[in-house]
Amino acid sequence: MNQGAPDGRGQRGPRGAGADPTRDIAFDIVQGVLEHRRMLETSLDQSPAARGADARDRAAAHRLAATVLRHLGTAGMVLEPFLKKEPPLPVRSVLLIGVAQILFLDTPAHAAVGTAVSLARRRGLTPFAGLVNAVLRRVAQAGAGALDGLDQDRLDVPPWLWGAWGGLARPIAEALGREAPLDLTLRPGAECPSGAELLPTGTARLPAGTRVAELPGYAEGAFWVQDAAASLPARLLAAQPGERIADLCAAPGGKTAQLAFAGAEVTAIEREPGRMARLHENLARLGLTERVATVLGDATTWRPDALLDGVLLDAPCSATGTARRHPDVLWIKRPRDLQALTEGQDRLLAAARDMLRPGGRLVYAVCSLQPEEGPERARAAAAMGLVPDPFSAEELAMLPEALTPEGWLRTHPALWAGIGGMDGFFAARFRRL
Repeated sequence: MNQGAPDGRGQRGPRGAGADPTRDIAFDIVQGVLEHRRMLETSLDQSPAARGADARDRAAAHRLAATVLRHLGTAGMVLEPFLKKEPPLPVRSVLLIGVAQILFLDTPAHAAVGTAVSLARRRGLTPFAGLVNAVLRRVAQAGAGALDGLDQDRLDVPPWLWGAWGGLARPIAEALGREAPLDLTLRPGAECPSGAELLPTGTARLPAGTRVAELPGYAEGAFWVQDAAASLPARLLAAQPGERIADLCAAPGGKTAQLAFAGAEVTAIEREPGRMARLHENLARLGLTERVATVLGDATTWRPDALLDGVLLDAPCSATGTARRHPDVLWIKRPRDLQALTEGQDRLLAAARDMLRPGGRLVYAVCSLQPEEGPERARAAAAMGLVPDPFSAEELAMLPEALTPEGWLRTHPALWAGIGGMDGFFAARFRRL
């Protein structure tokens, strides 16, 4: 493995002495999340160190930064006995990267310490290089013993989320501590990739770290990346050939593709130009460009030229259900963010209602674990005059534990924990009178 990989083994000569793009990029990501509350992916895209870096270094940095964020509370508690006072945040980020390598990525101690000291110096933190060296040496000496007595599950989930998740908090937290596998939705008639496990939902699952673009069939559009839980809302809309369906907030396009391959006439609405570009790229790879109409605009104000048979609304949300893949959401979101999100969700629900013909159906979904964005919004939709249309046991026969007494869908990361878990999703179906 090259020096850019998180375990620090080997050397990469062509970049020159002292070059370490993986840790430089990881530092930019961690700082972006903790200091600026930017999403991990955004921080990666904006990292100066990532410009010109090869795909392997970027992937290794992503994994290293995600490991830091996945174990952020625990790593902070490990550091506490070795710090007389709180260091500046950039120094803390260097220390967290070192701890993550030592305790969670099996990096040889000398490599973790040495690369952290070098990282501090490259980032203009030379006065703190001695502190970084001393603290991480002590962490390395303690080894796994540094974790003794720590409630890692609770430390690695912010208290407000732990409280909101109730009795599911600990199993969810345990699931969040593991890297998520790669899930693929197969194009109709496509073969399952070699080595993949076919789940009861029809999802093809491959191990964490699998590079999707290198899989045979990817370039030809044989499949697309989509968590097993994320594939359910479009399925539960049950689009029929020839039906007119709108997919609101459609990027990156996985649900749009499901609806189109079911034979529906799909209009995909997305308001952000960058996300629309990604949607177009995915539709082109899947050969759906001519079969899907796209609209760059706000779904709360867009109206179809004729009322629709169905609407799929996967609404913008806190995304706490995706924390296995995006551990940054745990540390970026705040309780106060929920009010603005739920107000936006209600505006979208009202707009979706008005797009439907009488008898037309709506599936509302969020990749959130928060009750304000799930059950409370389902009740708000009913108060708007939308008629609940509960999911049946037959429709969720492949995942009966996700069916709530109200007939809603509720998945969470601890479901199917033995085979890799799944994202947290809430979905409810309605009809218009």
